Amino acid sequence: MHILLTRPIEDCKDLIIKFKSLGHKVSHLPVIKIQTIDYEEPKFNNFKGIIFTSANSVKNLNISNVDKQINCFCVGSATENIAKKNGFQNIFCAEGNVNNLKEIILQNFDQEKGSLLYVSGEIISSNLDRDLISEGYSVKRIINYKVHPIEEIRDEFIKDLKSSILDMVFIYSENSARNYLNLMKKYGLLDHWMNTNLMCLGEKTSSILNEIKWKKIFLFNSGEEEFLLYKI
Repeated sequence: MHILLTRPIEDCKDLIIKFKSLGHKVSHLPVIKIQTIDYEEPKFNNFKGIIFTSANSVKNLNISNVDKQINCFCVGSATENIAKKNGFQNIFCAEGNVNNLKEIILQNFDQEKGSLLYVSGEIISSNLDRDLISEGYSVKRIINYKVHPIEEIRDEFIKDLKSSILDMVFIYSENSARNYLNLMKKYGLLDHWMNTNLMCLGEKTSSILNEIKWKKIFLFNSGEEEFLLYKI
């Protein structure tokens, strides 16, 4: 199969290697780039729990002064994996859904224990901190990265796309979906996907790309990419 991955290379290089080892052709079209934002480092000892709503929120946080035994709430398995690699041990994972993450926090963190630190990017799909505050929690949010769109596609990629039909495209976020759609419009490529399956991390992400006609649309959780190869 011919597979397109759209995350920045540092986030998908292992998957590229894995898919190629299985005999698939893999193309790479990053649609976003991540920029670290300077932030005022909080007094981590003041918090009894920490929330991460993306893998990038973990990667761009200076965790040297963070107690790795702290209750750590992650939005999905990709974020959980990065948290584990950084030493966090008491992890609660919501499998990719912010609403589920809120419920997990409500069920597993007693607001009487203390405050929560919420680490995120500049743009979020849900006001998790406000929702938790409305439930009586004390929450401090810090923003440690922002997302920029990629605005150009290499000529070689367009030639390859037109000569070899893609079987699968993986899109991982609402930001990525919007930027992917903008690129397809800019380069007149909206009509090239009727024989391609769209793999989206969440329904909100897939809805942004409904303007494009796909063969089929599949929803998945991060970590299920290889399993999806056998569904089509």
